[in-house]
Amino acid sequence: MSMDADPISGASPPPGRVVAVSLSATHSFSKPNVPVIRLLAGLGVAGDAHLGETVRHRSRVAVDPSQPNLRQVHLIAVELLGMLQAAGHAVAPGALGENVTTQGIDLLALPAGSRLQLGETAVVEVTGLRNPCAQIEHFQPGLLAQVLGRDGEGRLVRKAGIMGVVLAGGPVRAGDAISVTLPPLPHRKLERV
Repeated sequence: MSMDADPISGASPPPGRVVAVSLSATHSFSKPNVPVIRLLAGLGVAGDAHLGETVRHRSRVAVDPSQPNLRQVHLIAVELLGMLQAAGHAVAPGALGENVTTQGIDLLALPAGSRLQLGETAVVEVTGLRNPCAQIEHFQPGLLAQVLGRDGEGRLVRKAGIMGVVLAGGPVRAGDAISVTLPPLPHRKLERV
């Protein structure tokens, strides 16, 4: 099922868009913005420290370096950054380590397996939620509490973005359109990866 048209009115929703793209060749917390990133199928972001078929996040490598890399691309909505700024945090695109800062798509509401087409050719399949760790608190005190919460039933809610794997490669730039294709029903809610 595609999110191309509203099932009731038939109107197409405004597309999401890429606000910024970022990468870092080192395991730094923040990633500087760049004019363009190149997604590589099955690997991630060319030149990024998390590029690879197997896990690259240091905590995951320490447990089992042969695990598949389900965290090839990190996406955060600019709307989250705005909420954090309103709470007094100095954050901008790339500051929380994301590769792609989006606008106009409720990333956290997507089901697992959703596909995001970024620009003309790149496709990322959503694998799960980013699990914010103590590094985010070291970056800015109080930030961890802002990206973690509880729902009405007391369950932990992670708001620090989503992770995905690259199905189709290509360049991604600020201003590129993002389209979403949902997986077949039944949908699985996002869990931490």
